[in-house]
Amino acid sequence: MKLREFIPYTLICLLTSLSIAVFGQQSVVKGKVHIESGEPVSHATIRVKGTDISSMSDKEGRYSLNNVPYGSQEIQVTAIEIKPTTVRLKVDKPTHNFSIAVSATGDVALEGVEVSRMTEKKQMETSGFAVAVIETKEASLRNLTTNELLDRAVGVRVRQNGGIGSQIEYNLNGMSGSAVGIFLDGTPISTFGSSFNLNNIPPAMIERIEVYKGVLPSHLTGDYVGGAINVIMKKDASANNITAAISYGSFNTFQSDLSALYRDQKTGFTSRVSGFYTYTDNNYEMWGKFAMKTENDLTLTRYNRFKRFNNMYKSVGGRFELGFTDVKWADQFFLGYNISDTYRDIPHGTTMAQPYVGRFNEYQAHVFSLNYNKANLLIDGLALNVNAVYSNRNTYLQDTARTMYNWDGTPMTRIFNGVPTPWVKRSGQGQQGDATITNIDRKIVNARTNLSYTIARKHRLSVNHNLNTARLDGEDLINPNAAINLTNDRRTTTNIFGFNYEAQTFGDKLRTNLLAKYTINSNQYNNRGQVTTLTNSNPGYGATVSYNVVPKLYVIASTENSFISPRDEQIFGSPENNILENLDLKPERNVNYNVGFRYVALEGENNRLALYTSAFWRNGYDKIVVQPVDSVIVGRESDANIETSKFINLGRTQSRGFEAEITYVYKNKLNVLFNLSRFNSLMKVEFDKNGAPYRFYNMQLPNEPYFMFNSSLQYRIDNLIQRKSTFNVFYSSGYVAPFQTVWIDSDGWFTTPTQFYHDIGGSYRTPNGRIIVSLDLKNITNAEVYDNFGVQKPGRGVYLKLNYMINNFNRK
Repeated sequence: MKLREFIPYTLICLLTSLSIAVFGQQSVVKGKVHIESGEPVSHATIRVKGTDISSMSDKEGRYSLNNVPYGSQEIQVTAIEIKPTTVRLKVDKPTHNFSIAVSATGDVALEGVEVSRMTEKKQMETSGFAVAVIETKEASLRNLTTNELLDRAVGVRVRQNGGIGSQIEYNLNGMSGSAVGIFLDGTPISTFGSSFNLNNIPPAMIERIEVYKGVLPSHLTGDYVGGAINVIMKKDASANNITAAISYGSFNTFQSDLSALYRDQKTGFTSRVSGFYTYTDNNYEMWGKFAMKTENDLTLTRYNRFKRFNNMYKSVGGRFELGFTDVKWADQFFLGYNISDTYRDIPHGTTMAQPYVGRFNEYQAHVFSLNYNKANLLIDGLALNVNAVYSNRNTYLQDTARTMYNWDGTPMTRIFNGVPTPWVKRSGQGQQGDATITNIDRKIVNARTNLSYTIARKHRLSVNHNLNTARLDGEDLINPNAAINLTNDRRTTTNIFGFNYEAQTFGDKLRTNLLAKYTINSNQYNNRGQVTTLTNSNPGYGATVSYNVVPKLYVIASTENSFISPRDEQIFGSPENNILENLDLKPERNVNYNVGFRYVALEGENNRLALYTSAFWRNGYDKIVVQPVDSVIVGRESDANIETSKFINLGRTQSRGFEAEITYVYKNKLNVLFNLSRFNSLMKVEFDKNGAPYRFYNMQLPNEPYFMFNSSLQYRIDNLIQRKSTFNVFYSSGYVAPFQTVWIDSDGWFTTPTQFYHDIGGSYRTPNGRIIVSLDLKNITNAEVYDNFGVQKPGRGVYLKLNYMINNFNRK
């Protein structure tokens, strides 16, 4: 569907959805208390000078002063972590929306006023769900991508096939693929297309990241059992501002982002605009056992040193939202439009044994969204949340070059009639199989509705519905007889109906959440004129429990028995990602158990020590995994050049393991973190279809890291060079134990080696907080770092970043 076709549709949505806000006739002054950068301040006292009218700000910084007399009034704001502030307001109408900007005290950095965010983080992490909340404040000041930030979280492994822009898969303690949901503000991020993903969204545009393992809360009810990553974009409208960031670093990597927010305090009209641009050559060096070269006799040699080429990536995107916030008829109402465009060279296939030259793809996406939420809708206790997205995505893939190359940039040669001859494939072929120029359109609708009602104090019921449809139309522009032209019009439709009951009992010590869901999935495809429709429906259920045993000690447990429907790319393939179709792919069933605790062992004026640990047991049936298809893959040298893969049902599997994290804070200056994750993910099929013992029984699943840890240290120095300035130094490291990349690898030919890498960095914030300069040195020891099927990731790199708040203004 063309962009011009959406204009009438968008206007209709706008005209039918907007309402007139009717304000009650009250002498009320309300708004938010925030520091200059927009961070809310909780537990601040707001008082009308000379009267007994006062209020205290909540965790979002909101306050309300009732019965304020007309006339010129002085509003006083005090709190431990801010400077006392007095502002003047002329009260001349029934309602004033009046946000107040304050300054942090000289010896308390911005981290000190994040009481509200820490409170929200604690509430989520003690709610019974196996969830970790990642805050992005410090990361937004550094040259870190969102994926790098996630990769340091406990139990999370970001599987990335190379540098920036390469294919990504997220692994949560052994669960990956369709078992794990990736959300942007509660909407599956796949809806936005490959050009708007966690590769591109900078931490500066993100409020926080929620990582769930196992059972999901009601607002994320979906076709997942391994967990989910929910990225929450910044929405706070207490301070109008425009901010920008720009960075440059190794491998000719350039990144920039810009965001702006405006809210009219009288009407509640709010606009949010953000954009990004990323470019990199990804020309980092490869070395070690997976840096291979094809000799004249077609054998592979290892331990070469090459610079990657034909690996350029660039992406640009924008997000535009218009709506209303904090008005009578809506807490939030937004109409949004996302546009993004990406170009990506494809440097190799599944493994990096054979480089490609001239194989590339382009992505474009136009995404329209509607978001509405309202607490106390019509009656007290009734809340409605609606997220609806329509996405029109296009993927272009070209592969027509015939000459094969080695990683040193020279043409590959082979012996022909006794003479080394450049290897040029026959006419009609490209770098990977037949020459191809394909164009694939994907039209996706995702609508999520959550209606909840508080039936009694601290008892809530909610019903949920999630509709996800995807239609794929593709064509091969140079081969009219290609299969893609004869199997057009492929569709998947998933309806998920969910029910949740949440309760807090025993003096709020016990929190429970019971859930049930029913999934109906339909896949339709045209195979040379024969239309086939496959439908399956499956129930699911689960529960979470959190109990506050003693002050600051929470025991958390959850269980779930549910199914996962395969995604459209797993069924129909994805040529640009070297994935073949598998029309026989079945849903995967999982039974999960999680139990753990969170404990604040020490909390005083100068010291805070917090502990977290969780154990899990997961039984999988018909597990959906990615498997190479070019060879048998048992660890032989001849199997090293793997170009394509597809998703299959593996059978019964079992994962057992644990994760743990410890954090320590001293005087709000020194922050230390250490986390680890260890598990076994085993094949549990004992006999094959002929009744013979299965040779992979009780073996660890290949190409899956099973032991890793991360550590980080941050130290803050105040008043360095300039009074009220802040200087932070950072250190972080990561370790991944060796793991087999294939099922049988007796001689270690295809074992991914030990990975142990270190990063350091620093950032300097000027006294007014408007300018922040950071320098990051990543992988300072130039360690070998790998991922899926031995693909090497970048080595040592240096990156400089500048953050600047262009403006900060408030409409009183």
